[in-house]
Amino acid sequence: MPELASNKRNRALVVSDLSGDSSPCLCSVPLRQNLFPQRRSSSSSGGCRDWFVMTTGEAAAASPKVGGAFCNRLRHVESMSLQPSGAGRISHLNAVILGEPLESEENDLVFPSQEFSSQALVSSPEQYRNMYEKSIEDPAGFWSEIASQFYWKEKWNPEVYTENIDVRKGTVKFEWFKGGRTNISYNALDRNIEAGNGGKVAIYWEGNDLGDDGRLTYAELLEKVCQLANYLKHVGVRKGDAVIIYLPMLTELPIAMLACARIGAVHSVVFAGFSSESLSQRIIDCKPKAVITCNAVRRGSKPIHLKEIVDSALRESVKNGVTVDLCLTFENKSAMRREDTKWQDGRDVWWQDVVPLFPTKCDVEWVDAEDPLFLLYTSGSTGKPKGVLHTTGGYMVYTATTFKYAFDYKPSDVYWCTADCGWITGHSYVTYGPLLNSATIVVFEGFILLIQCEQFIQAPNYPDAGRCWNIVDKYKVTIFYTAPTLVRSLMREGDAYVTRYQRKSLRVLGSVGEPINPSAWRWFYNVVGDSRCPISDTWWQTETGGFMITPLPGAWPQKPGSATFPFFGVQPVIVDEKGNEIEGECSGYLCIKNSWPGAFRTLYGDHERYETTYFKPFAGYYFTGDGCSRDKDGYIWLTGRVDDVINVSGHRIGTAEVESALVSHPQCAEAAVVGVDHEIKGQGIYAFVTLVEGVPYSEELRKSLISVVRNQIGAFAAPDKIHWAPGLPKTRSGKIMRRILRKIASRQLNELGDTSTLADPSVVEQLISLGDC
Repeated sequence: MPELASNKRNRALVVSDLSGDSSPCLCSVPLRQNLFPQRRSSSSSGGCRDWFVMTTGEAAAASPKVGGAFCNRLRHVESMSLQPSGAGRISHLNAVILGEPLESEENDLVFPSQEFSSQALVSSPEQYRNMYEKSIEDPAGFWSEIASQFYWKEKWNPEVYTENIDVRKGTVKFEWFKGGRTNISYNALDRNIEAGNGGKVAIYWEGNDLGDDGRLTYAELLEKVCQLANYLKHVGVRKGDAVIIYLPMLTELPIAMLACARIGAVHSVVFAGFSSESLSQRIIDCKPKAVITCNAVRRGSKPIHLKEIVDSALRESVKNGVTVDLCLTFENKSAMRREDTKWQDGRDVWWQDVVPLFPTKCDVEWVDAEDPLFLLYTSGSTGKPKGVLHTTGGYMVYTATTFKYAFDYKPSDVYWCTADCGWITGHSYVTYGPLLNSATIVVFEGFILLIQCEQFIQAPNYPDAGRCWNIVDKYKVTIFYTAPTLVRSLMREGDAYVTRYQRKSLRVLGSVGEPINPSAWRWFYNVVGDSRCPISDTWWQTETGGFMITPLPGAWPQKPGSATFPFFGVQPVIVDEKGNEIEGECSGYLCIKNSWPGAFRTLYGDHERYETTYFKPFAGYYFTGDGCSRDKDGYIWLTGRVDDVINVSGHRIGTAEVESALVSHPQCAEAAVVGVDHEIKGQGIYAFVTLVEGVPYSEELRKSLISVVRNQIGAFAAPDKIHWAPGLPKTRSGKIMRRILRKIASRQLNELGDTSTLADPSVVEQLISLGDC
């Protein structure tokens, strides 16, 4: 056995390597092996290597040798020009126990305290290893055991799952719990009430204005869901019908989702920041039986007339042969009076006039586990939004389980995810995941997470930058899940807006939407969490349905900026450009091997695109579209998109979509869009624009081009920079060299590489000279 020895501060233990090397290493990771469970080359089902695990639950000290040049391998290193207190660059990885501040850049490996770990659902690497190994070697048994905790009207077939992930073997197809009949709304509401939680608060609602709030118990929430479900059935919405939901973060949004699910309708929530054109695209694609919206919403002090956006979208849909006969409109009195709302008799109906008239009990439509639950559109590199389709059973089991373990959920927790339900985070971790666990959630109307345009940017700070922490104290929030965008935005406001509030209730913090840069992680940990709250830095996608790589807060040490290790049942691999798996310390393309219950089943109406986009790039794997690296300890670090999709504050925006909008401007001849580092949003949109011959550059034209993008896609997709381009760098075959554009946009002018293959190399010098115009 290796020798154990206390370090001089008596806070951690070091262990000598079995090989005889006396250099300290992490005792909670395998000696000279990765903590990340590696695939056995001899077994197609996977497996885990042996671990050496401390039985004390305490931390191990890591010498500077462990990670001296760690940050040099990362793309998402600090981009902050001004680093607030608590932020700094990573250099060494030294152990620190939760509760002790990361006062310098010398302390960057954070271990859970013994008190936290002892009460955690997964309290050690050994426990995680055992659970993970079972989930990989016996996925049917592992997930069946979890699924049995939910209510099923009929149990699933003996074959728990079937899968083909390899395009070379035929059509890609996943099925989980096929034959099982259930209902996610029943499991989120009725089952909790039957367990005695009817009087428990399900939703605390916080309005845009201070003092405007409300609450719903599980029993009250069920009644409202049933009333809307009965109304939808009354107007002819049936199982399998689509319903578009275009609502802000009112309680009516999760109510509408749950009501659709209760009757087997397929909801498609559209982010209430999308333009009428984007909304009409989604209406035309899924041909809904009804659209649910509200007349207006206030973002900070600014009113947004949502009903008028819907009206415009419905007019455009009619031109394309799709007519929607019902627009159910909620009267949001705090934003707009009923009499000021534009109206179309025969189509438009006020929610308050009809829904409360219906019974508070509604029979459940039992659906097959593989019946559709929702459509959620996400940007694609071709410019046409992709309708990601999730089914019921596997998604229900997976989102509930990931929520429970990634946040170490306890029944006494009050949970606040700041995401909008127009995005997958709002589906999985505002509505379904928490409610399936009988959680008490906070829903905040006052801002849209992951926003970046001028008209919305002040909303998170309304009436000031302390609003988040005011809400945390008001509702005694214990789990706070947000995006690096918001963290970086609040960092810029200074620590005082945070420290004026107690925040003593906080127990776990979370990050979502994009890789969080280490400086933001450190500030989040030091200042917001008072150096005592672990951070669940989650990686997942609209397509995955739930967390794929995430810390389990009490199980292992964290490295600021790393998503750490895979969730149960998830087999991530890193491949090179030829699709060969790379082992050990490396960088490459992140792929997933084999299926998992929460995986999306297709792209609505376009299974060929589903296979081409996700399964053909690397045959035999699901290709995530992300790059990543794995360090010597097995920790996974996401490095961002590798395709033509820009991750702006967690929004995946197709470059082709933005380019198409720009080129629709009568004075724009050509456009090329790339992503660049942004100190708040993670990535910003940088547009190179070639104008029609003879049109002069002007500030007015710049604003006009940005306005076109806002109108066609939404304000969140507006370019941060318009770079005038007399020409674009192209190969002789006409292909735009985006690699060069990215270097110019980032001002990495000494890294342009070989430009001799361009049809006109002089274009590069022209673009550089116009960089500051």
